[in-house]
Amino acid sequence: MFRGNTRKEFNYYPLIASFILGVLGGYSSIENIGHSQEIHNHQLLAYLPASAKTDKPTKTIGEKKAFNLVWNLPQVRRKAREIERLSRGSIRVAAAVDISPTPDAPFYIVSVFEKHPDKTTTPVYWFRVSSSSGVIEPLDLVQNQYIALEKWNPDGR
Repeated sequence: MFRGNTRKEFNYYPLIASFILGVLGGYSSIENIGHSQEIHNHQLLAYLPASAKTDKPTKTIGEKKAFNLVWNLPQVRRKAREIERLSRGSIRVAAAVDISPTPDAPFYIVSVFEKHPDKTTTPVYWFRVSSSSGVIEPLDLVQNQYIALEKWNPDGR
């Protein structure tokens, strides 16, 4: 009789041990998940722009200012004069703000284009103007990316 009771107890020990290890392992996993989420939240905060971390408002430029920054570039003015001179005044050059800034893309996109007599337009240049700093970056059509204004040489001179 004693022997039978020992066997029953022996059969339950592995089950009880597995249950305890499972509970401890589950608790450990839950604790690790919370810890990894905490680390992930800190990493997200590290990548936020400085303006999002502070209550200090960022300096922003308006649409008109972005337009004027592009329109008054010497390269744009020179190209406008050249096109109008070669077309004997029939083709005019204009610019427009195509896209306004969003939280994901804090830039104005300004296009410079030809206005033909038949009301069609032909793009000449595209620019990206930072809404916070006013930095102008022209689109390099060969590389299909925005580059520094200092590196931009549209005339090849």
